[in-house]
Amino acid sequence: MRMSGVTSYEVEYRHGATRMVGQMCVPDAPRGDTAVLLLPDAYGVTGHAIGLGRRLAEHGRPVLVADLWGERRLPSGQAEFGPLIGAMAADRGRWLGRVAAAHAALLAGPGLGAARVVALGYCFGGSSALEHARTGAELAGVISVHGGLDILGSDWSAARPTSVLVCSGADDPMATPGMRADLTSAMDTAGVDWQTHLYSGTVHAFTSPMAKSSPAPDTVSYHARSTGRAWTATLDFLRETDGAKPTT
Repeated sequence: MRMSGVTSYEVEYRHGATRMVGQMCVPDAPRGDTAVLLLPDAYGVTGHAIGLGRRLAEHGRPVLVADLWGERRLPSGQAEFGPLIGAMAADRGRWLGRVAAAHAALLAGPGLGAARVVALGYCFGGSSALEHARTGAELAGVISVHGGLDILGSDWSAARPTSVLVCSGADDPMATPGMRADLTSAMDTAGVDWQTHLYSGTVHAFTSPMAKSSPAPDTVSYHARSTGRAWTATLDFLRETDGAKPTT
């Protein structure tokens, strides 16, 4: 499928016996040498996630929207994806193996073998992006948008030099002040260049359309202003990673 100067198509790859089906979004006019590994929230490779990939591709960067569940599974809600996340957190080899397989699938795209990769993740995908960096992935940068910090490992000694942007809601129960302090302290110890953006009056999953009708708005809720701010921060971070000046 081709829209607005972007070609989008399915990409099949595997992790062990599991078939993964991601979505590649390729700009007609690539800019720079940076590609984006987009790790979606727990709802998987939805139309919303693919839309984010296309928007990023319109800015000139090839994007792979990764399939973390396998077989393009699209969980319908917390009752379905909660156990999936729990199973991944309990088996980090499988979890991070799937992220690494998606990373490799991105670099296997036409002309992308030498690309510098930025991992961008939302919610569970944000946790995945941080874990990918923590355990030694070669990344030009990492962006976590309302990532759950409660399921992260604490040892960053294997991390390679990179830059990290963390965008969180100030009232997110899955990214409390203590969790944020533990993460930034660990990144400091590892020599990681990091920045955090904290949004007032904002809880978990604040960019997700599914959170607009949340039954628990004190925990999960859409926030339009914070969504816009996180998107602007994401684009500025990518420009900085490209070596260009951020917007003013």
